[in-house]
Amino acid sequence: MLRPSTQRYSVTRPLYSEDTFEDEHAKVYRKHKRLLDHFIQYFTCTSERAKNTAVSLLPIIGWMKIYSIKDWLLNDIVSGVSTGLVAVLQGLAYSLLASISPWYGLYAAFFPVIMYFFLGTSRHISVGAFPVLSLMVGAVVTRLVPDEGLPANITAFEGLTKDEQRILVSASLTFLVGLFQLGMGLLQVGFIVMYLSDTLISGFTTAAAVHILVSQLKFVLGLTVPGFSGPLSIIYTLKSLFTQITSTNIHDLVTSIVVMVMVLVNPFLYPYNLFLFCNLTFRKVNHLYDMIKFESPIAPSLQVFQMTAVEAFPIAIVGFAVAFAVAKVYSVKHDYLIDGNQELIAFGASNIFGGAFKSLAASTALSRSAVQESTGGKTQIAGLLSALIVLVVILGIGFLLEPLPKSVLGAVVIVNLKGMLMQVVTVPYLWKKDRPDCIVWVGTCLAAIFLGLDLGLAVVLTDLQFALALFSVFLNLRQFYEPEGVKIFRIPSPIFFANIDFFRDKLKDVGFNPLRILRKRNKAVKKIKKMIKKGELTLTSNGLQATCSMPIEESEDESNMEDLDKPTDYSDLPIQVNWSADLPANIRVPPVNIHSLILDFSAVSFLDISALKGLKAALKEFIRVSVDVYIVGCDPYIIEKLRNCKFFDDEIKTSIFFLTIHDAMLFIHESHPPKTVSEETKLFSSIQIKTRTDFTFTGVIIAINLIPRCK
Repeated sequence: MLRPSTQRYSVTRPLYSEDTFEDEHAKVYRKHKRLLDHFIQYFTCTSERAKNTAVSLLPIIGWMKIYSIKDWLLNDIVSGVSTGLVAVLQGLAYSLLASISPWYGLYAAFFPVIMYFFLGTSRHISVGAFPVLSLMVGAVVTRLVPDEGLPANITAFEGLTKDEQRILVSASLTFLVGLFQLGMGLLQVGFIVMYLSDTLISGFTTAAAVHILVSQLKFVLGLTVPGFSGPLSIIYTLKSLFTQITSTNIHDLVTSIVVMVMVLVNPFLYPYNLFLFCNLTFRKVNHLYDMIKFESPIAPSLQVFQMTAVEAFPIAIVGFAVAFAVAKVYSVKHDYLIDGNQELIAFGASNIFGGAFKSLAASTALSRSAVQESTGGKTQIAGLLSALIVLVVILGIGFLLEPLPKSVLGAVVIVNLKGMLMQVVTVPYLWKKDRPDCIVWVGTCLAAIFLGLDLGLAVVLTDLQFALALFSVFLNLRQFYEPEGVKIFRIPSPIFFANIDFFRDKLKDVGFNPLRILRKRNKAVKKIKKMIKKGELTLTSNGLQATCSMPIEESEDESNMEDLDKPTDYSDLPIQVNWSADLPANIRVPPVNIHSLILDFSAVSFLDISALKGLKAALKEFIRVSVDVYIVGCDPYIIEKLRNCKFFDDEIKTSIFFLTIHDAMLFIHESHPPKTVSEETKLFSSIQIKTRTDFTFTGVIIAINLIPRCK
């Protein structure tokens, strides 16, 4: 590394204005497509495009072609059975939140799963009832069909009991939610999920957990509390609970406490424990009856559509946002792609299909998806098997669950809120590291608690829309001419939750995906070590030579995918691996055609927590494939924030920051000198310097633009 005292450069050039600079150095204009060109391309049909469209609309075609019966089927069976047992109890419990009969919560774990099996792009999420959605549906149900008083004036209610009226409202609302989601998917507006940051979703789901907890207290305590809706409904509910606290049913309270203790002590086996506990304690022999059959599908009520459209849209957004966030986590972990627009289509079709059969609105539950993934699930075959478990329960042994008291189901709901309620511990961290994010979290949570989930979310999104108007949402990376082996990107806007994914995708314009390269290299190193250990590779004067010419097949096993994302371990290798040369035994790793990446942060004035995490992950991906990353022109405020948030570690150091592009280029020139004199001359002759006088400093502030500039 150069000593600080030797890092000097001087500049002699004319003073340029923008006009004179453009006159002397012609810009390179890229051809931009007209609206008509996009329109023609969109409606042009070819055989290849028809094939891609079919695969896109039916993602099952893609993963079925690579399905390994030998390696994956057993894992999917174990995962499907485990997830199915959890789905049964959660479906029964979450139906209480929607104020409908428990059986219709089970339908949400069957009908939507069948449709998502064919249309969904995520292989690991478990589709079914989600407590937040169930609570939002319940608020609409109790508004139209209250516990006390007359129901809404709806023609379809004539001749129906109160329970049947509530089922009609729930099913119609689910159908309408599906229509909204399907419409947004067909219109390709999956990008809307970008406007829901991790902080906002965390605050909203925490508020929803508080609402759910309060709503279940009446079942745990065995009290009769009327349903309230609208702003401050949670206050009215608590007031009604405390005025009746002396009438608590001790049997229900003790039962709930026992169930919650059992689940908390042994969380991994709680489906089996609850089945055993409920069957031994609550089975009533005289309550056995004929097997339950599916009810006939129903047509949704148009009057319910008119009365619930305002609530249906936020339900559609929240259901999709939560499911997409969970799906994205597992897609990154297991190295496959998900499509936001196709997910909207999948959930839309699932809810339309489920709504026709009186199902609850479906999304995904975090705990249930964690069970499906952690027990070894590889594809949605696990989800299909879980649906079959639910079907067996509905048609075969449902009578065993009929005597379950609501206090048991309420206890199951409360225990499953643990993860969402514990999100409150992030508030002190956000206050210390990023106060704007902390304000968003607290504001979202309080608004959703006191104004209700639907109105609170609407208020938050309205304020967020106004705030986002102050920022540049779409990140436009500008790429300049670079010397060989160097890529330079200029980021002309703040980086935050709404554009961090776009930022990371644009960095792949360097010509390769660093994360895939890293995984390929780690697999290759593991294979080389294994072959050396078996004697299939020997060390010669020319390097490693294979003793046999048989190619080594790559394994599809994803069990160690997290290990493949770590820095490559070259220990125990007798020779240094040259990734630009041919590797032995037909091992192939895509080449990396650059050695340095420069990010111009001179226009980046803001960086939130979500973007910080994404930026750190992106930089590490490049560093781990031996690409040096340099950040230039960074605001001191951002550097200080990076320090406070523990951004720097053994891989990412403060030495990667330079004042200007020219500083970074001089350092790169010393680290990676040109191979010939002509290349060195070309390198420095291509650098043009533009003076900028919009800052007050001693001396001249210079910003480097490598020409020809792109527009």
